[in-house]
Amino acid sequence: IGCDLVADSTRTPHNQQPDSVRNQIASYPSHTPHSLFTPIIMSDEQETKPEETKATEEEPPKEEPKEEESTATFEPVVKLEEVKVVTGEEEEEVLCSHRSKLFQYGETMLDKGTGKKTWKERGIGEARILRHREHQRLRFLMRQEKTMKVIANHALDPRIKLEPNAGSDRSWVWSCFDFADGELEEKVFALRFANSEVADEFKTKFEEHQKEMEKLLAGEDKADEGGAAEEAAEALSGLKTEDE
Repeated sequence: IGCDLVADSTRTPHNQQPDSVRNQIASYPSHTPHSLFTPIIMSDEQETKPEETKATEEEPPKEEPKEEESTATFEPVVKLEEVKVVTGEEEEEVLCSHRSKLFQYGETMLDKGTGKKTWKERGIGEARILRHREHQRLRFLMRQEKTMKVIANHALDPRIKLEPNAGSDRSWVWSCFDFADGELEEKVFALRFANSEVADEFKTKFEEHQKEMEKLLAGEDKADEGGAAEEAAEALSGLKTEDE
């Protein structure tokens, strides 16, 4: 208490202070915000806002709605009926088949009539040997694998000789009377296989069925010795194949 009295006694009364000090005190605004001199107290909402924001950030992403698949059906304007294609092979059985590439030696369309001949590619497909179920005749048939166009069609003549093409061990060359273009023409073919093993297997099958064809033709010749040429011509002309 004594200290307070001493402190109070040392204070200068307001009316005894100098004029300059009194003027400064008088000019100080009396409406100074009380918040400048009092601590700021946060409301409950302000205190919990950071926690709510954090909780919102940790929420898993919402799944997007799944797209519904359309179940609409559309009927065709024009209905096409299935057409049965006759290939001419319905009465034949496949004895062997090997995928290969066929070449033909002859004049191109640009060199037609000039006598200049070169090898031209006919297409890739299955080189097959077929046997007719009724008269047992055999033939060699090959189609392009995409267009199914006939590119080789000839009887398995016993006189045909398979020769290596330029010393290659996977390609064979032979000449024959071919009927692929609708007319009996003498042609020179070359057939190239994937490897020598497939080429050798094809040659073995080809020569094996040639012997079978030779026996068949020999039996027919004994039955009609005077019409051998006509029988051979009839056999070749009968081996027709329609393009698909």
